[in-house]
Amino acid sequence: MPVSAGHSLLIILIVSVTTFTTRVIPFLLFPKGKEIPPLVKYLGEVLPPAVIGMLVIYCLKSVTPLTYPHAAPELIAAAVVVLLHVWKRNNLLSIGVGTVLYMYLVQAVF
Repeated sequence: MPVSAGHSLLIILIVSVTTFTTRVIPFLLFPKGKEIPPLVKYLGEVLPPAVIGMLVIYCLKSVTPLTYPHAAPELIAAAVVVLLHVWKRNNLLSIGVGTVLYMYLVQAVF
């Protein structure tokens, strides 16, 4: 079903306003100089590693080490991600190189 130009513009407007609102709310709730609640500080410390852990589990959940290629591409790419992150401390570099390496291993090597 084709979407009209007006409908497309309305969708873009709604998405833009929603995105802007979600970006502004933290600044309104916690203005400069106001103490951040301890619960928010705790969640800021705990959630990023928890989310990364969940992503790792999700990415490796369907790996079958008993069949060819015996999880080799996943383990090689994961090891490269960890080593790069420990060495450079750059999330974008680690994830980007790991993703490209994994895709190369899956499509050209294994």
